[in-house]
Amino acid sequence: MSEDLGTPVLDDHLHLDPEHGRGMDAVDDFARLGGTHLIVVNKPSWLLGPIPSEREDFRRAFEATLDAVAAASERLRGTAWAVLGVHPGLVSRLVDDEGYDPEEARSLMCDGIDVAAEYVAEGRALGLKSGRPHYEVSDAVWNASNAVMRRAFEHGAELDCPVQLHTEASEDLSEIATWAAEAGMDPKRVVKHYAAGRLAGPTPSVMSEKDRLRRAAESGAPFLMETDFVDDPEKPGMVMGPKTVPRRVRWLLEEGYDEAVRTAHVETPRAVYEIDTEATLADAE
Repeated sequence: MSEDLGTPVLDDHLHLDPEHGRGMDAVDDFARLGGTHLIVVNKPSWLLGPIPSEREDFRRAFEATLDAVAAASERLRGTAWAVLGVHPGLVSRLVDDEGYDPEEARSLMCDGIDVAAEYVAEGRALGLKSGRPHYEVSDAVWNASNAVMRRAFEHGAELDCPVQLHTEASEDLSEIATWAAEAGMDPKRVVKHYAAGRLAGPTPSVMSEKDRLRRAAESGAPFLMETDFVDDPEKPGMVMGPKTVPRRVRWLLEEGYDEAVRTAHVETPRAVYEIDTEATLADAE
C-alpha cells in the first residue's frame, strides 16, 4: 500500500537504469512512500554504451531512458517524464581520453543536443539537459561547453521547452540566465540541477537536504526538489536514494511549510515544465 501525502510529490531529477541498476525497484520505493511523479534524466551516454563518436550514438541512452520512463509511469499514481541531453562531463571524456580538440568535442556534443531536441519535438521528451563542467578545465574546454549550453537554449526557445543544467555550484547564475533570454527563452524555464536553497537566475532544483530545503521554503521563491539518484550498483550510497523526496515532503509538511510544498510540487512544475501534477494525479485515480 502506497502512502498518500495529500499532495503530488515530484522528484525533479533522478536516473533509472533497469539493465544495470535497481530500475523499477527504485520507482516502487519512491511510490510506496508517497512519491507520485518523476522527471527521469538520461544517464551519461558513456555509462549506457561506448563513448559517442557520432551523432546517432546518443540515441542508445535516450531510448533506454524512454523505456524506463514508460515502465515507471505504469507504477506511479501520477506519471514520469523524460529530460534528454548531453552530460557536460562528456567534453572531458572526448578531449582527455579520446583525443578530440575542444571544438571537435563541441561539435559532437551539439549533435547530441540536436538529437535530444528531436525527441522533444516529437513529444517523447519533456525538455533538454545540458550544462558545463563543475570542475577546473582549460579556457578552450570551458568556452566549448558554454557553446553547447547555448545550443540547448536555442532549441529551448524554438521548441518552447525547458532546459535542465548541470553546472558548477553557485548561488548566482545570472549570466547563464541572460544567455537563455538572448536565445529567446524565459530564464525561469532554465533549471539548475543540484541547487542550493537560493539561486539568482535560473529556477533551482534543490537537493533534498533539510538545510537546503528550509532555505528554499523560507525564501518564498519558486523551486523544485530532487535527489539526483544515480541508480548505479557500484555506487549505492552516492547522492540520495529514491525515498528521499517523499520523506522530505512529509518533513516539510510537519514543519508547517505547506505553501512551499505546493510551490515545489504543483506551481513550479506548471510554470517551468507546463505539466499539471494535480490533473495527472487525478487522471490516474
